[in-house]
Amino acid sequence: MKEFPYSESKDTRSGFGAGLHELGKTNENVVALCADLTGSLKMDAFKKDFPERFFQVGIAEANMMSMAAGMTIGGKIPFTGTFANFSTGRVYDQIRQSIAYSGKNVKICASHAGVTLGEDGATHQILEDLGMMRMLPHMTVINPCDFNQTKAATIAIADHEGPVYLRFGRPVVPNFTPADQQFEIGKAVMLNEGTDVSIFATGHLVWKAILAGKLLAEKGIDAEIINIHTIKPLDAAAILQSARKTRCVVSAEEHQMNGGLGDSIAQLLAREEPLPLEMVAVDDSFGESGTPDQLMEKYGLMENDIVAAVERVMARKK
Repeated sequence: MKEFPYSESKDTRSGFGAGLHELGKTNENVVALCADLTGSLKMDAFKKDFPERFFQVGIAEANMMSMAAGMTIGGKIPFTGTFANFSTGRVYDQIRQSIAYSGKNVKICASHAGVTLGEDGATHQILEDLGMMRMLPHMTVINPCDFNQTKAATIAIADHEGPVYLRFGRPVVPNFTPADQQFEIGKAVMLNEGTDVSIFATGHLVWKAILAGKLLAEKGIDAEIINIHTIKPLDAAAILQSARKTRCVVSAEEHQMNGGLGDSIAQLLAREEPLPLEMVAVDDSFGESGTPDQLMEKYGLMENDIVAAVERVMARKK
C-alpha cells in the first residue's frame, strides 16, 4: 500500500478561500457573492483586497443566485458562497431556472456539506446535494478531498465555461495531495494501484479510503484506490478500467446512498459491466447533532466501514 505523508491538516473551505483570493489577483472578471457567511466561507481575503468585486447580499440566497446569473451576462464570473444546504436545497428553483437551464457561467461554491458540519444538526447537514446538482443538465459537480485539491479546483473552474457546483467542508482533514497539482475536471486520480478490489472515494472519504487500504493490506487484500473528485462528468473510462481488472467495486462518500457517487457508478456498471458493488454512504437518513467523528462513526463512514464493505463485496466476487 502506497504511503501518503502529510505535514498538516486543514479544512477544505480554506482551500476554497485561498483559491478564490488567487483568482482575484489573476482574473479581473471574477466576482464573489456571499450570503452573510464571509468568515465561514473563508472569503475574507478576497473581500479585503478586492472590495469592488465582493457583494454581501445578506441572508437572501435566492437573490444571490439570481444576481449571479445576471452578472454573467456582462462577462463576469461569479462565485457564490454559503453553506451547502443553502446553496442547493433552499435555492434549487433559482439554480434550475436562472442558471442551469440557460447554462449561465456561475460557480456555486458550497461549504459545510455532509454530517461533518457536526453540532449544527440535521437542518444544516445536507446529504442530498450531489444528487440534486448532478441531475441538472449543464451542471458540473466537483467534490475535492483536501485543502490543496480544493484550492486547485477553485482556480480551475474559473476557466470552465458553464455552471459548476463545488462542494467542500468544515473539518480539518489531512492535506496530502500536491500543492502544485493541475486540477483536471472529470479526470479521476489514481492513488494506489491494486488487483483485488476497486475503491472509488470522493471528498472527505478519500482519506478514509486510504486508511482502509492500509487495514486491508494487513489482511492481504490489495485495494485499488481512486479519487473521484468530479461526480459529473464522471470519469467512466477510469472506473471501468479499474472495475474490469478487480471485478468488484466499493464506493465511499459523505452523502446519501441515493443520488451520489455510488449511484452514478451503479448506473455505469449496469450499462457497461455488471459487477458486485457495495456503497459506503448514509442509508436513507437525516443527520443529527454531534461531533464530526461521532457522526461519521454512527452513519457508517469510517475506514472500518469501508473495510467491511470490501469484505462483503469480495465474498460476492466471481
